[in-house]
Amino acid sequence: MSKLGNLATRGNTPVLALSVATGIIVATLIAGFEHLTAEVLFHRLQERPLWQIAAAPGFGILLAALILRYAGRMGTSSTSDEFIRAFHERSPRLPLRELPAKLLAGVVTIGMGGSLGLEGPSIYAGATVGLSMRDRFGRWLSRDDVKVLLTAGAAAGVAAVFKAPATGVLFALEAPYRDDVNRRALLPSLLAATSSYVIYINLIGSKAVVPFLNNPANRLGFNQDQLWFTVDDLAGFFAGVETADVFGAILLGLLAGLGGRSMAWLVRWSKARSRETAFVPKILTGGILLAGLAVLADTLFGAPLTIGPGFEAMGWVVGPDHGLGLIALLFGVRMAATLVTLASGGVGGLFIPLAVQGVILGQLTGQILGSDRPGLYPTLGLAAFLGAGYRAPIAAVMFVAEVSGGSFVVPALVAAAVSQVVAGPSSVAEHQQGVRLGHLERRFTLPVTSALTTEVLTIPPDATAAEFVYLHVLARRERSVAVVDGGHYLGIVSLSEVSALERADWDDTPVSEILRTDLPAVLPSWTLRDAVMAMEESAVDVLAVIDSEQRFIGVVREEDILKLDEILEETGG
Repeated sequence: MSKLGNLATRGNTPVLALSVATGIIVATLIAGFEHLTAEVLFHRLQERPLWQIAAAPGFGILLAALILRYAGRMGTSSTSDEFIRAFHERSPRLPLRELPAKLLAGVVTIGMGGSLGLEGPSIYAGATVGLSMRDRFGRWLSRDDVKVLLTAGAAAGVAAVFKAPATGVLFALEAPYRDDVNRRALLPSLLAATSSYVIYINLIGSKAVVPFLNNPANRLGFNQDQLWFTVDDLAGFFAGVETADVFGAILLGLLAGLGGRSMAWLVRWSKARSRETAFVPKILTGGILLAGLAVLADTLFGAPLTIGPGFEAMGWVVGPDHGLGLIALLFGVRMAATLVTLASGGVGGLFIPLAVQGVILGQLTGQILGSDRPGLYPTLGLAAFLGAGYRAPIAAVMFVAEVSGGSFVVPALVAAAVSQVVAGPSSVAEHQQGVRLGHLERRFTLPVTSALTTEVLTIPPDATAAEFVYLHVLARRERSVAVVDGGHYLGIVSLSEVSALERADWDDTPVSEILRTDLPAVLPSWTLRDAVMAMEESAVDVLAVIDSEQRFIGVVREEDILKLDEILEETGG
C-alpha cells in the first residue's frame, strides 16, 4: 500500500471511484443551481427599478422560509454548518430528500438579493450527495469511508462554485477543525474536486469568480473608457515582494483578525436570533431592514451594493477616487446586510461575504498606508479576513493563488497567519472542533450519561456487612455498591471496608457504619473525562451518579467507559 493510499483512505478503490462519481453529480447539480440563481434571478433583478430591488431580498427570504417549512419538512436554513455537524457525528445523516428544498431556498434567497454566497448550498449539496453513496453502496464502505465521501462531496461543491479545485480540497479538509485538518480524505477529495471542476467549467464556463483578481487590467483599475495606470504601475504590480508589503500584511492581518473575530461573534448571534425569533416578526423585520440598506447603499454609492453575494461591491471598492469614509461605510452596510439576511433565515454561505469584507478592509488599509500597488491590499484583506472568519487560512490563501494566478501569495500568507493568531478560536462555523481527536479522546468528551447504568441493585443503610458479602459480592460479583435510603444517596460500601472487619462482626455491623462518604458523587453534567479523573483520585472503579438534590440515579463504572470492543472497532484493531 502506498504512502498516499495510507494518507488518503487505505487505497480503497470503491471509495476513489465513488469520489469521482460524486464530483460529476455535484458539478451538474451546482451548475443548474448557479444558473437559476445568478442568471435567471439575480442578473434580471439588477435591471429592475430600485424599489423592486429593495423589496426583493425580503420577499426572497419569505419564499425560502416557506420552501423550507413545507417542501423541506421544517428543515433549517443551515448549509455549510450541516456538513461540519454531520462530519463530527458517529452516524452522519443528511437526507437526500431534503436537498431540493434546500437548494431552491438558496436560489430564492441569493437570487433575489440576499447577502449570502452560493457556496453554502453548494457545500451542502456536495456533502449530501457524498453521504448518499452510503445508502446505495454501503456494503463496500466502512464508517470511516462514509465520512471520507462526505468530505469529498463538500470539496466538489466548493471546487465547482469557485472554479478552484485546490481551494475546494483544502477548505473541505480544514473546515471541520479550527486547528487541524482531515488528512485521511485527501486523495478522494482531490479526485472529487478535479472531476467536479472539469465538468462544471464545461457546463458553465471558466469566467472568473472574482474578476478583479483574475484579470491584470481589472486588478489595476482598468476600464474601457479610461486607462488610468502607467507602465510603471504594471511593472510594480508584478514586482517581487517588498519589505513594506510584509509590514503592511502584518498590519492588515491584525485588523482582519479583529474584524473576523467580531464578525464570527455577530454571525453566531444572528443565527441564534434566527432560531429564536417568531416566523412573522423575523421575516417582516428582515425585509424592512434589507430594503432600507439597499436604498441607503444606492444613495451612498450610486448602486444597491448590499444585495447579492457582493461581487459588485468588490468591483466598486477597488475602483479609483473613493474616499476613506465611503469605503468604511461600505464595510459596515455590507456586514449589516449579511447579518440581517442570516437573522431572517436566509439560505446561503459566508465564504464570499467574508471575502468581500476582506477586500473592502484591505482597500481601506491600503489607502490609509498610501500604497501605490493597486490590488495588493484588497488581495491580502481577502485572504486574511476569510481565513480568520472560517479558521481556514490555507484554503483562503490557496483561493487567492488560484483566482489571481499566484500574485501576492507571500504577503497573503503573512496576513493570513497573523489574522489567525489575533482571531483566536472564534469561527463563523458553529460545529467546528478544535483538533482531530482519537477514539478514546472523543469518548472522554461525551456526557457521563452515555455510560450511566440505572438498573443497579443498591443496599439500605441498615443491611449488615454479611448481607453485602453474600448478596452482592458472592452472588453478583460486585465489589462496590451504593448505599441508598429512601432514594437518597448516602455513600458507597466496598469489599475493602468489609475486609477490615473481623469475620465474627459481619452479622452485627450495618453498612452505615463502614460506608465511604468521602467519595465524589457524579452529576449528570459531568463528562466521562471528569468521572475518570475522579475515579483515579479516589482509587475506585465505580462512582454513584446523583442529581442536584442527592437523589440516586445510577452508577458509572470504569469498565463501561473503556469498552474494549468499541475501541477495537473504531481503531481497526
